[in-house]
Amino acid sequence: MSGIAFLDVLLAVLGGAIRVGTPFLFVSLGECLTEKSGRINLGLEGVLVFSAMAGFAGSYLSGQWWVGVLAAGVSGALVALLHGLVSSLPRVDDIAAGIAIMLLGGGLAFYLGKPLIQPQAEQIPALPLGTWLGADPAGAVAAALSINALFPLGVVIAVLMAWAFTHTGWGLKVRMVGDSADAARALGSSVNGVRVAATTAGGFIAGLGGASLSLHFPGSWNEALSSGQGLIAVALVIFARWHPVRCLWAALLFGGAGALGPALQSVGVSGYYYLFNAVPYALTLAILVWTCSPRRSLQGAPQALGVAR
Repeated sequence: MSGIAFLDVLLAVLGGAIRVGTPFLFVSLGECLTEKSGRINLGLEGVLVFSAMAGFAGSYLSGQWWVGVLAAGVSGALVALLHGLVSSLPRVDDIAAGIAIMLLGGGLAFYLGKPLIQPQAEQIPALPLGTWLGADPAGAVAAALSINALFPLGVVIAVLMAWAFTHTGWGLKVRMVGDSADAARALGSSVNGVRVAATTAGGFIAGLGGASLSLHFPGSWNEALSSGQGLIAVALVIFARWHPVRCLWAALLFGGAGALGPALQSVGVSGYYYLFNAVPYALTLAILVWTCSPRRSLQGAPQALGVAR
């Protein structure tokens, strides 16, 4: 591979890391917030698919992309709220409830989204990062480095969330509920109330990832839109050790892995296209194997995630 071709691949992977990693970023941040309160939401796959459908519908019906983004966030919050309320019932396991919510969200999205498969909706604009860096507006560099307008919002949310967990009363309360429910009750906090609120807020953030899927990349609605990204986000949060800023870097890593195949194809390396497309899933499996030991898997985890509730 020549030097110019290598540079093209590097730029394509860099741009793809942001483009493909943006949905991962929002979903992982939503799951990070939920798990910090001591609850696992495996229903985020359903949240992601349903919010992607709702976001596309909102943009298509209103003609405004920001309406679609808001609709995606609200719909994600509503589905996550249902998970939070169901998981708060006596003798209900949150993992089993999450699987049920995943199936429900996906089923509703497929049923309600049938009329939306063909139409085109107003898309989330791309920010011309390459142009700001002095690249030719019509060149390949500018095209590769045009980023989703929601990506900077995800970066801000990651930083603010990390700060809130250590510097605000609400953030400390979420962490306390996740680490010691008995201590939180002794201080007068409602454990179920905090967990439902954190799950709902996490669903709203994850819903923004759904909007990124249907309104930016790939920018359309279809039933195979998510490709398991909601479930991958759970592994990604473990890899990030339940830290929001690390979720940002992990999302970019997964995004770059997902962009590797198309980047190589753009310079004529197409023989192993499908193999390179499997890299994100292989990376997920490697992370799960690497963190399988109790010592590694619980490092940095909220204590409530390691005990039966």
